[in-house]
Amino acid sequence: MSRGILTINAGSSSIKFALFRLDHPISPKAEVSGQIDGIGTDATKMVAKNQAGERIADQMLSGEKVSHAQAFDALLKWFTASHADWEIVAVGHRVVHGGDLYSQPTIIDSQVLEHLNSFVPLAPLHQPHNVAGIRALQALLPKVPQVACFDTAFHRSQPAVAQMFGLPRWVTAEGVKRYGFHGLSYKYIAGAFAAGRKASKTAAKKVPFLGGALTAAEVAKNPWHTAVVRADKTGVLLAGILARTEIDRCILVGHSLGGRAMITAAESLGTDPDAPRIQTLHTLGAAEGKKGDWRPLNDAVEDAVHNYFSRNDKVLELAYRTAQAGGKAAAVVVDVSKGQDVTALVRRIDAEKAAPTFW
Repeated sequence: MSRGILTINAGSSSIKFALFRLDHPISPKAEVSGQIDGIGTDATKMVAKNQAGERIADQMLSGEKVSHAQAFDALLKWFTASHADWEIVAVGHRVVHGGDLYSQPTIIDSQVLEHLNSFVPLAPLHQPHNVAGIRALQALLPKVPQVACFDTAFHRSQPAVAQMFGLPRWVTAEGVKRYGFHGLSYKYIAGAFAAGRKASKTAAKKVPFLGGALTAAEVAKNPWHTAVVRADKTGVLLAGILARTEIDRCILVGHSLGGRAMITAAESLGTDPDAPRIQTLHTLGAAEGKKGDWRPLNDAVEDAVHNYFSRNDKVLELAYRTAQAGGKAAAVVVDVSKGQDVTALVRRIDAEKAAPTFW
């Protein structure tokens, strides 16, 4: 008897399914794949194809306003009748939201299911249907392990600051933050590019766009790139908040992504003659690409811009270069008013095996 893993993507009105043979390694090509459309309507249809792409099922499901549970029941009855020599040994579910609790595939038990249900307010259009699919298959296949794979898992490695909105911390503590979505797709695309990267080096030289695509893949699998974009948005938001205050001037201080956000905030405030003036800007290893023109930033700051950097900071340099597709980073090369080269200080601190602190 053949053993297979059933994968499920349950939506509001459809169910996509695929069956993969349990081999080592598992083939990326499904033995059977298809979908059920029109769930909740009077016209629910199931279509399935085999590995060769031949249609092996094309039928309307009986009943009015077929539910998810009824659709899964019809799917398993069809599968049992048409693939009698197959045994489903595990089920994998695409689940849109794992909250802060789940960052990798997880076997679903009663507690996990309770957690997934509690995430419904974070993804009200998708999560309820993911949970409904899990409940339906647990009832139909009670002895078969069910595994949840989360769309948010890919993004959980982002720095905490990149996940925050410009809102009070208690709001963040309630779960209002940037979780990131479509992570399963991103992970697959990044992995596919990475797997073929070595074999494609020669081709990339001959086909220019391929080299760019490979670089894009490296960026895509690095959540830092997403964090940099969000830092810019945070900077604009901060500028808007400061513009509504009654203060005349202020000093901005930021580290890494925070430094980038402060640079964006200063440049935004510099375009508003009625906004508070920036007296001084201090950044430590700002995640800022090498600009062609620093004048808008310098004009926005009354005293000077101080960017503290180290040519020994290879970790940040690599992160910035990867996120910026190879571009130079201001953490290493500085064109602002007063670039404070602290290379010697960082070397001394590294030698003492102590964490560098500049506050």
